[in-house]
Amino acid sequence: MVAIKRILMIVPVPVPAFALGGFAGQIPAELIRPDIAIDFVGCRNGANLIDSPYEQTLADAWVLDAGARAEDQGYAAVCVNSMSDSGLAALRSRLSIPVVGPGRSSFFLAADLGKRFSVLTMWKRWHPLYEKLALETGLGSRLASIRNIDVRPDTAELLAGKEDIVFALLEREARRAIDEDGADVLILGSTTMHQSATWLASRVEVPVLNPGLIAFKQCEMLIDLGLAQSKTTYFPPETAQDGLLDPVAPLFP
Repeated sequence: MVAIKRILMIVPVPVPAFALGGFAGQIPAELIRPDIAIDFVGCRNGANLIDSPYEQTLADAWVLDAGARAEDQGYAAVCVNSMSDSGLAALRSRLSIPVVGPGRSSFFLAADLGKRFSVLTMWKRWHPLYEKLALETGLGSRLASIRNIDVRPDTAELLAGKEDIVFALLEREARRAIDEDGADVLILGSTTMHQSATWLASRVEVPVLNPGLIAFKQCEMLIDLGLAQSKTTYFPPETAQDGLLDPVAPLFP
């Protein structure tokens, strides 16, 4: 019997149950191994669109809430399913199993596949997420540009019903990133944009990175290699206080 290894995929905002299927669709069935099981969950509270420093902080807290007990629940790895990498550092500190974020994973892979890369995203309010990633990864000099299509994202419907508009706008900005900014790799700026990955890749001559899929595959690789984040970087807490995240936890225990 094959031992099943479970990966917890945390969407860093509360989403209705039907929307989780849309997020799960970013991983093609043919790329899921028989020894891997994936559980997509949304946060039980918190941010809406991660459109501001305020919402970034909410997302960090509620992703920690969603994943803090993942190791005790038998998961082999955790993936924060957003380019925001919300709560990533906190979960890497709390857990000994691998914790992966699409933002870091995609930036490092893009830097390996080409000289310079661009991020294609939905709207300007997400630009600070990529600017923060560029600073944290040290890849600012490799980031050719951030280009947005000025379309407000929808975390429930994703791109459903907007394909005709969104895909054409993405192709336009992709061409500008390549021809004007010098990008030789493109990163989709959100896991909510995954429906456009194959379509866009067929229309440009450079690699198009689908961040959620990349992070998932990195989870698999780390599980296979028996590797996880360094605890001399992500120090574990002396005392885990997961109970503070419970809805009925007293303010002053």
